[in-house]
Amino acid sequence: MAARANLIAALLALVVLALPFSGVIPAYWVTLFNYIGIASLVAIGLVLLTGVGGMTSFGQAAFVGLAAYTTAVLTVQFGVSPWLSLPVSLAVTALGALLVGAVTVRLSGHFLPLGTLAWGVALFYLFGNLSWLGAHDGMSGIPPLRIGGHALTDGRQFFVLVWLAVVLAVVVAQNLLGARAGRALRALRRSAHAAEAFGIDIAGAKLRIFIFAAMLAGLAGWLYAHFQRSVAPGPFGVNAGIEYLLMAVVGGAGRVYGAILGATGITFLRDQVQDLLPVLVGSAGNYEIVVFGAVLVLALQTAPNGLWPILFGPPAPAKIPARRGVAKLAPRARPERGSRLLEVDRVRKNFGGLVAVNDVGFEVRAGEIVGLIGPNGAGKSTTFNLICGALDIDQGAIRFRGESIAGAAPQRIAARGLGRTFQHADIVADMSVLENVALGAHLRGQAGMVRAMLRLDRDEEARLLGEAARQLERVGLSADAHKPAGSLALGQLRLVEVARALCLDPVLVLMDEPAAGLRHGEKKALASLLRELRADGVGVLLVEHDMDFVMSLADRLVVLDFGTRIAEGVPATVRRDPRVLEAYLGGVA
Repeated sequence: MAARANLIAALLALVVLALPFSGVIPAYWVTLFNYIGIASLVAIGLVLLTGVGGMTSFGQAAFVGLAAYTTAVLTVQFGVSPWLSLPVSLAVTALGALLVGAVTVRLSGHFLPLGTLAWGVALFYLFGNLSWLGAHDGMSGIPPLRIGGHALTDGRQFFVLVWLAVVLAVVVAQNLLGARAGRALRALRRSAHAAEAFGIDIAGAKLRIFIFAAMLAGLAGWLYAHFQRSVAPGPFGVNAGIEYLLMAVVGGAGRVYGAILGATGITFLRDQVQDLLPVLVGSAGNYEIVVFGAVLVLALQTAPNGLWPILFGPPAPAKIPARRGVAKLAPRARPERGSRLLEVDRVRKNFGGLVAVNDVGFEVRAGEIVGLIGPNGAGKSTTFNLICGALDIDQGAIRFRGESIAGAAPQRIAARGLGRTFQHADIVADMSVLENVALGAHLRGQAGMVRAMLRLDRDEEARLLGEAARQLERVGLSADAHKPAGSLALGQLRLVEVARALCLDPVLVLMDEPAAGLRHGEKKALASLLRELRADGVGVLLVEHDMDFVMSLADRLVVLDFGTRIAEGVPATVRRDPRVLEAYLGGVA
């Protein structure tokens, strides 16, 4: 079926590319579709940046201008071949994105779009005030692209080049989103804490996709310069940046094909509005901005996910076929059974005047299940977050496998073999169950964005997904592997998180209320799995409110109350401790 679909798509692409030469489409419409294709390249980058990565940018038009001016200077002032100017233009754009993105992508909330707006305005005025770039008059006389001795001056010929570039961008973007690097990117927007906990470098991933989106905009700028044969600052200003963002949002943020839909709709709308509104109003002006603002508000109110899901339905997670004979991922070396894995030594954490964790200390050894129990608000989840690096300790020490991890990044802690689940299920709802679990194996792969785009990561990808499938089988969710994770019940999501943690091949697993929401049979299966992990020499630190569940499993219990350790020992001893009975189990009576 997949091969048949690819064949149909290829035939449709050939028909579309042949249409301009049929004589059916007027030259004006061919030119308009050239502009749509150029805009689609920018919108595809914005779909990856904004719709998938969660970073709103108003400044992509500046990157279009940066590449356009680069090729204009090289070809007009230095006589460089237009084709040779392409890699230089992309390199300049990538360098500019690196410099800008190194600061911008670290911003959050409303500061991020404001930051992109600021450098977009700065570059626009830079283009308009440098005399050697022609200032506001721009540069003309840019040579056309040539194939052999033939100049591509006909819009129909340029149409083929532009839309081949769009097809290439779509293929590359789809390859990226379906691979290890793409899963990391898709996790940034909806599950950043989980992404960090399993070794994904959030700042690095954001910067890489920022640069890639800028390079797509740079490709659009290079095509624009040699199609228009002149450049001026106007098309690279803030208004153009808003239009590009509008294309991505209206078409369907997060949908690669939605970028083309949005670019088509907004370009057609602008074309018609520029002709009709001055007639209706009775004077000339940039009235299309008012219309675009209204369209954006309307789209956000009625179709927050864009037009693509409305027209073609929500995307079903891809069913990834199992590949036979694929080698398993290399297992992690296990520490000696009974050796000390985790040492928490007089750790303290304050939130203002509240002491959430008060000089707490305990240890976990390889092949041991330790229960961390206490009433609500006792500081259990805070202690988990201190161990995993999600919070910084104020005092004390935390050592994992003999190395201090106090203040270490979650990625570094995960790389040493510490996996975790969360108190509230932290998954990417629109990814499949299998892909969510495969996030746990992120550190066990090496392929980056370039290998993913070129599909040179297929063997590694098969091993990662095979590991995810095996862990799903361990928790009893094999039948749900290709369902959207957001369609599962709470208890099933708990098991997805357990499978994801096991995909890391950890030596220590921190589980925060894994049995919450599970039915009796599911709890028995989970208990059996935890015993299996203990038998394999894996350490488990377990927070759980189901006393029967934790008492039947734990080798030792640590009891917290108001952030302070009040008891520690084997379950039989702890359950008789008067302080535990008073604080947690209902009192001596």
